Amino acid sequence: MDEQMLDYLDQFVPISSLSQQSMEELGKRIEILHFSPGQTLFKQGDDDKWLYYLLEGEVSLVDAGRAPILIQAGSEDGRYALARLKPRRYTGVARTPVKVLRVEEDALDRLVTMDQATGFEVTEFEGDDPEWMFTVLTLPAFQKLPPANTNAMFGRFERVEVKAGEVVIRQGDPGDNYYLIREGEAEVSRIGPDGKSTVLARLGKGDGFGEEALLSGMPRNATVTMRTPGVLMRMAQKDFNELLKAPMVKWVTPEQVKQMLAAGAGLIDVRLEDEFKGGTLKGAVNLPLAQLRSKAEGLDPKKKYIVFCQSGQRSAAAAFLLEQRGLDVYVLKGGLDSVKG
Repeated sequence: MDEQMLDYLDQFVPISSLSQQSMEELGKRIEILHFSPGQTLFKQGDDDKWLYYLLEGEVSLVDAGRAPILIQAGSEDGRYALARLKPRRYTGVARTPVKVLRVEEDALDRLVTMDQATGFEVTEFEGDDPEWMFTVLTLPAFQKLPPANTNAMFGRFERVEVKAGEVVIRQGDPGDNYYLIREGEAEVSRIGPDGKSTVLARLGKGDGFGEEALLSGMPRNATVTMRTPGVLMRMAQKDFNELLKAPMVKWVTPEQVKQMLAAGAGLIDVRLEDEFKGGTLKGAVNLPLAQLRSKAEGLDPKKKYIVFCQSGQRSAAAAFLLEQRGLDVYVLKGGLDSVKG
């Protein structure tokens, strides 16, 4: 972001409160729009998602039967978003050539919230790294957590230093902890029926692992080995279930599934390919749980998805994985066992 734009942003409320990291993130989301005299920026009664900040020129806020309110760029009133309350109480009309900054209100609010939450946590947990906390809070999955869970989460993580080549979790072991990578890189591998090990994924800063066994109640289905020295943040299963699993796994009934499918949702069967061939729900695609990390990129982030397995255990793990990648995912409660016949 250039210095001129930073100077612009520093005058606006609440943008001026953002940290450097959040300001850079905001720079990726803003639009600069130009209006000629007499053009309408927005209309009275609009209930849109946008905030408009006046960079240059003069705007008239019009409410029928009342004298218009004039807002000039650089004035005290010009520090605030134009007619922010929704539905809008005024129509915004350019009186001169006008230049405005437009940003989604939710996007700005998330950045302000993350900054303030990070500041709170750094105060509460002295010596922790605000940059890492910010990274966690910008991950799609953690943006969906209730504020109370977010506040508690950092206090439940335990810092663990690891060496290159160290095995963090091993295939076949029982699940006990969830991990986030704070520093370093790791490799996910699995030993197949033929006894050969296959690399499934590479993980880096901000990536999580270990959730599948915690959500499904089954043994670890893969091995995670550090490729470099690093630092992990470890959370015990009890805390994981309380703070992360409960708010991030959304269950739906067969009746709700019908309504969602009618509205355009997609169906994902996360069972093994052989199970899928033996019978599934009409219109479902097969993405076995073990392949989700590598195939999630092919899913549409604007679409709702319903995941299912036989009983619901594997699909809960799948939903958590996909939510971490910013997808809107729901789990069929009871799985296929709930819709027999």
